[in-house]
Amino acid sequence: MDTTQLLKGVLDVAVLAVLRQEDGYGYDIVRRLRDAGLGDVGDASVYGTLRRLYAAGSLSSYVVPSDGGPHRKYYAINPQGVKSLDAQKASWTDFANAMTGLLAAARTEPNAIGEK
Repeated sequence: MDTTQLLKGVLDVAVLAVLRQEDGYGYDIVRRLRDAGLGDVGDASVYGTLRRLYAAGSLSSYVVPSDGGPHRKYYAINPQGVKSLDAQKASWTDFANAMTGLLAAARTEPNAIGEK
């Protein structure tokens, strides 16, 4: 299954979930998403999602200087982001339960032409 379209639909909630665990900078967030099993997530998609969530008021940011290179912009989830994450988790759970039920039924019920 091509997960590209699925990722587009859940990237906001995935980024919020990662940042609820710990603040992070762009590439760190990409790495953590990939480590969590979202291997197809693109760098540009995550950076765009961070900008969008920040503009929407769900994230705050701060800069951390670096001795060995450019400074890094870290993102943190804020109270509005936590509220959004909680609402999206509830929606995801309802959706996942519905899909699980549909897929379980598809494995056990004969199809429309009577095959078993």
